[in-house]
Amino acid sequence: MGHGVVGSGVAEILLTHKQKLFAGLGEEIYIKKILDLREFPDSPIADRFTKDFEEIINDREIRVVAEVMGGLRPAYDFVKRCLKAGKSVVTSNKELVAAHGAELLAIAKEENVNFMFEASVGGGIPIIRPMNQCLVANKVGEVAGILNGTTNFILTKMIQDGMTFADALKLAQDLGFAERNPAADIEGHDACRKICILASLAYGRHVYPESVHTEGITSITLEDVNMAEAFGYVIKLIGRVKKLDDGKIDIITAPMLVPFKSQLSNIDNEFNGIMVRGDCTGDVVFYGKGAGKLPTASAVVADIVDCCKHLKARRFLFWADGDGSNIIDWRDSVSAMFVRLTGDDAVAKAEKVFGEITTVSGDNELGVLTGEMSYREFESKCQALEAEGIQVLSGIRIGDI
Repeated sequence: MGHGVVGSGVAEILLTHKQKLFAGLGEEIYIKKILDLREFPDSPIADRFTKDFEEIINDREIRVVAEVMGGLRPAYDFVKRCLKAGKSVVTSNKELVAAHGAELLAIAKEENVNFMFEASVGGGIPIIRPMNQCLVANKVGEVAGILNGTTNFILTKMIQDGMTFADALKLAQDLGFAERNPAADIEGHDACRKICILASLAYGRHVYPESVHTEGITSITLEDVNMAEAFGYVIKLIGRVKKLDDGKIDIITAPMLVPFKSQLSNIDNEFNGIMVRGDCTGDVVFYGKGAGKLPTASAVVADIVDCCKHLKARRFLFWADGDGSNIIDWRDSVSAMFVRLTGDDAVAKAEKVFGEITTVSGDNELGVLTGEMSYREFESKCQALEAEGIQVLSGIRIGDI
């Protein structure tokens, strides 16, 4: 369902890799129908296109459906009906999984079919299956990642080439890495949906994007980037969830200072990287292209093959619904902070308010690294600084990742 960038890639792989897929499965995967409102007269399988969803629902030979339309409508209604009709569904649609994953997994369980979504996080990077299978013996303490290639490309250009945010965004749009309306990327919503899916998988209860505090990169400046580098950090947009001692989770999507020594610090341009911290494995990092036609399509096809192998037996992939009661208030989240200040006697006043600090001086500005504190406490200290005549230009969390 859908023959755009990813959908056409799925069809291409299924047609050009027929022998490879047959060898792995023992039978042929045949494309019966392709749902799209447009005409594709030049396609080698032009005769299989339809504009009528009912043809898919009513065809009992169709056992697996790939939803690669994107968005919530009509994708949600179509996927729900397919599952209820006893057809397994695979999707690359992170918006769908983040909004309705628990419900769709429950329907799949009830109907004894599969709902799979490897491509919804990290594009072609395998992450859902490894977390669900390979790391199952671990208690996952934390998942953190660079989950959006557009913002990572923009920040890389700011860090490596000294470009302003506006210029780097325009370049990303010119190269096709950013949409004409880039809000979902640069305001952090895309990364938020992905960390919600990973949090739901890691901790067994659905995390809705509305429950997660989300900040984008629109306020990051070259001054922030340069001061971070002087301290030994790079700035990345990070989606992060960690389990606390009381069993609750601390989840956020926001720019963070990532230390040079971190494996995530060298992940540049449009690439994604996801770190899973297990109690047995330690830190495991998954790296690769997080989007693109064939990388994403390859993950969709892998799910299709898995569904074909398990037509009569469900794969165990499940989490319960959630109400947000297991998520702490984001203002209670604790981290060290990077602060950029300006004003007379800034060092002494910052020490008075924050206690022990590390500083770097810039052009009429001061960069400060603080100790750990809750964000609520940080906001209070910033107000105290401004009462002393110090202007707080920016405040960015420091990621222990």
